[in-house]
Amino acid sequence: MAVFHDEVEIEDFEYDEETETYSYPCPCGDRFLITREDLENGEDVATCPSCSLILRVIYDQEQFMRDEVIAEPLTNKELIKC
Repeated sequence: MAVFHDEVEIEDFEYDEETETYSYPCPCGDRFLITREDLENGEDVATCPSCSLILRVIYDQEQFMRDEVIAEPLTNKELIKC
């Protein structure tokens, strides 16, 4: 079980559009990082590349879901006979 340094809402992070990365100041002087892709995949842990501290990111996962369309399976009537 991970021990989190803190829990921080995503609104308190800074967002870099170029790298699509959210960052938040770490006590060690570096920054906790989590990517938009991580959030889209349901990840909620931001890590610091310079120390062992981690943060739990509080966010609404639905805001970060990709606009993926999943096709419904074909019914028997729609199948083509060979």
